[in-house]
Amino acid sequence: MHRRVRPKPHRLRYRMFSLLLDLDEIDAVAGGLRLLSRNRFNLFSFHDRDYAAGTDEPLRAQIEQHLTAAGLSPDGGAIRLLTMPRILGFAFNPLSVYFCHRRDGQLMAVLCEVNNTFGERHSYLLPVGPGDAPFRQDCAKVFHVSPFMAMDMHYAFRVAPPDQRLSIAITVSDGQGTVLTAVHSAERRALTDGALLRVFVTQPLLTLKVVGGILWEALRLWLKGVPVRHHPAPPAQQVTVARA
Repeated sequence: MHRRVRPKPHRLRYRMFSLLLDLDEIDAVAGGLRLLSRNRFNLFSFHDRDYAAGTDEPLRAQIEQHLTAAGLSPDGGAIRLLTMPRILGFAFNPLSVYFCHRRDGQLMAVLCEVNNTFGERHSYLLPVGPGDAPFRQDCAKVFHVSPFMAMDMHYAFRVAPPDQRLSIAITVSDGQGTVLTAVHSAERRALTDGALLRVFVTQPLLTLKVVGGILWEALRLWLKGVPVRHHPAPPAQQVTVARA
């Protein structure tokens, strides 16, 4: 759900699904399913190059490098990625989220990886304090996403990490207050071929619909007279770290 309050009220709500994948277990999970593959075509597929730097370097190594650069100390704990898979070879993820744990199971950080429709990608790294569940974190906006949103804005995150349910809320504000609130809530289901087939039937070609939905909502905003902003250059750094 997105709810914009300024300069023109606008609301959208879509039903969708994501996969929650442990980066160390993707091969084992895909190997036990007929409808999901890794790095090859299938009804559903996960391709490593769709994420992080878009290279062949293992995703775990890339994420741990970002954690270390932020002054955190990854110790081999689980890193779980919430994302939409490719469907019939196509995917576009406006937001993918890495939940980074210590070996004792404590959540140490969340990495929010953002893609825009200009082919650019940037991530926000949110350190998590001990016992913070749900946790709150905030940082300045540095990456252009929507031509209908200015750059001089601030993000406030509230995240309830995956358990039986999941909730991610992001409030976008400027000097006058809240501009937009986005919420992603979900309920967990076991990852099986039957579950994949059901979501394919009930939400066919979801990843194409995401792109179509972005264009449709952009048209609605334009028709409402919401100003269009200039597309600035992306930030030089790959990751922005939120500081407590």
